[in-house]
Amino acid sequence: MIGNRNGPPGRQPLPLELHWDAHHRPLPARWVIPKGRRVRVVPAIDPHRASALDFCGRMRRVCEDIADRCETLRHVRMPAVMLTFTPCRNRSLYGLQARVTPLRFRDGRRTRRHGPVEYQVQRFVVDGTEMLYILTFCLPRFLDQPFEEKLVTVFHELYHMSPAFDGDLRRHPGRYAVHSHSKDRYDAHMAELVKAYLEDHPEPGVFDFLRHGYQHLWDRHGGITGVVVPRPKLLPIGWATPRQAARGVSRKDNG
Repeated sequence: MIGNRNGPPGRQPLPLELHWDAHHRPLPARWVIPKGRRVRVVPAIDPHRASALDFCGRMRRVCEDIADRCETLRHVRMPAVMLTFTPCRNRSLYGLQARVTPLRFRDGRRTRRHGPVEYQVQRFVVDGTEMLYILTFCLPRFLDQPFEEKLVTVFHELYHMSPAFDGDLRRHPGRYAVHSHSKDRYDAHMAELVKAYLEDHPEPGVFDFLRHGYQHLWDRHGGITGVVVPRPKLLPIGWATPRQAARGVSRKDNG
């Protein structure tokens, strides 16, 4: 395998790894503000301002609780999942609610070759831990959904994570590998898991904030904040010679 990831001469290469840590480079936080809403003064994010609702922090507690209590999702290890949000383009209740982004390829491989080029997804590292997934919520749209639909969405995205928890997605047999052959059946299964999770839950305070909509939470807490990071890029890291490409020889995966 030969070549490099710099691309055309003179272009600044993108980093293969992005690092954040609580002391020197904290994850970037933003206010959750609806598109088009006029705000005279949007204050800078103050990490010591306790009143604002930390959406990603609260959602992490919910996801940790789900992984701890739901046998089907026991494989999810939240320390390797980054929680973020993406702003809505409009206030419509319809459209993207959330997505999970895998940070590795099939079976947890770090690299994949397409033709003569070998690619790697940017690695995200937080406080020394490499992230395997990014779980992103579309705000404020997600917050304005009915309570149980919010939880169905959370279960839906967590279930997408591979049972091996290797950075790949759960794959179903057949043509529709991500949602199985029936998305309706997939969602019905998630609703069953939510019902079992909520039944006789001993600590409803973990998820009670999800019973309220965006405006109520904003007014109650004096604001809502969340983490926003760039979507990970797929970067070329090497090029095979024509002979290597024809033979299907690639750099040995070190992941």
